[in-house]
Amino acid sequence: MALASATARALLLLLLAVAGILLRPAAAEIKQESFKDDSRSSILFEKFGFSHRGSVSISVTGAKAASSLAKPDPSQLGFFLLSDEALFEAIYEQPPPTDLNPNPESSPGCVLSSPYVTPLFTFADLDRGGHYNKTFPITHPDEYSLFFANCAPETAVTMEVRTDMYNTNPDGTKDYLSVGQAPVPAIYAFFAVCYVVFLAGWLYITLYRNRLSAHRIHHLMSGLLVARMLYCISAAEDQHYIRTAGTPHGWDVMFYLFQLVKGVILFAVIALIGTGWSFLKPFLQDKEKKVLMVVIPLQVAANIAAAVVGETGPFFQGWITWNQILLFVDVACCCAVLFPVVWSMRSLRESSKTDGKAARTLAKLTLFRQFYVVVIGYLYFTRIIVYALKTITNYKYRWVSVASEEVATMAFYMFMFYMFRPAERNQYFALDDDEEEAAELALREEEFEL
Repeated sequence: MALASATARALLLLLLAVAGILLRPAAAEIKQESFKDDSRSSILFEKFGFSHRGSVSISVTGAKAASSLAKPDPSQLGFFLLSDEALFEAIYEQPPPTDLNPNPESSPGCVLSSPYVTPLFTFADLDRGGHYNKTFPITHPDEYSLFFANCAPETAVTMEVRTDMYNTNPDGTKDYLSVGQAPVPAIYAFFAVCYVVFLAGWLYITLYRNRLSAHRIHHLMSGLLVARMLYCISAAEDQHYIRTAGTPHGWDVMFYLFQLVKGVILFAVIALIGTGWSFLKPFLQDKEKKVLMVVIPLQVAANIAAAVVGETGPFFQGWITWNQILLFVDVACCCAVLFPVVWSMRSLRESSKTDGKAARTLAKLTLFRQFYVVVIGYLYFTRIIVYALKTITNYKYRWVSVASEEVATMAFYMFMFYMFRPAERNQYFALDDDEEEAAELALREEEFEL
């Protein structure tokens, strides 16, 4: 019982690392990494959803351990699998599955001796040159995390590790996408087609039907659709090649590039619409320029850092910390782009008292308030709800979070593009004069406060 309690605490410390793997945007399922004098007690390599025909292949070369105390016990250094099911059993101290047996040669305080993990091999199994290569079949379908454990005190490890995690299709080919990620390439391909149609319709409106009413902001919105379309195309190709070959064949570069471009343009469009730039006023105030000067560089830096962190993987030291920093930067940018909307609403509220155009002001205030609420809802959904879906959804249905995010994004774009489309008469510019008195009364009675 004491052993179970100690190992449960050790496994609980791994929970944040296991949960953090969900933040990665895209990664290959064939990993190769070198470690030199690494003294971490545990290293998370990858998290993968296996079917009943899954396998994990591990190749270790040049492995050696050095300790400042005594010669390290090789049985205290090794690789193991931890399933989500076993993790929760360890946390709640439920009886472990019968097919998971502890390693009796490991020390009592070592996670390798836990009845909740599946030990694969230890350094005691290496040959004289520190090499080991074996493929382990997965007999119990689940989502597993592959860890390396170092239970030897004051010990640093040097090694090169290659890991292949895959499921075998009925025709014998390998599928390197996790079970829950299998539909993702098709999802991105579907939305890429949707954005092609969306872009064609938007260009028809801005370049032909209402060409004279189109402003610079509308052409920037066209660029946003192009960036989003190219992002979906590159994401579909990235995931497709990972699924068939285990590596993205260079599509990850395009994926990160268009992720950067669409993120920068999206925040710029939201901020510029919030200021009323180009269709309400042809200039930006100093405080509005400062928002753009802060948000855009932050987005560029955060996306570059996300690309580097996403490609290194969870075995990178400080990987979880960097993900937390990037999440904080993203939330800060989301908050910053809302300030121009608030400033515009307050400015319209003040001008309604002096310009004598109550009907137009009421229409603008109503539109800005709707835009403000929808932007908050979109940002909250894509940053909080989608992450919650990744965390709580069964590993077989992880694609639901991807589909939900794309549906929410499409709905947000359709609302934003419809409400701010170019038109000779829209809610910004015209209401009948007969409604002026009613609008003045509404402005006096309703405060439009946030």
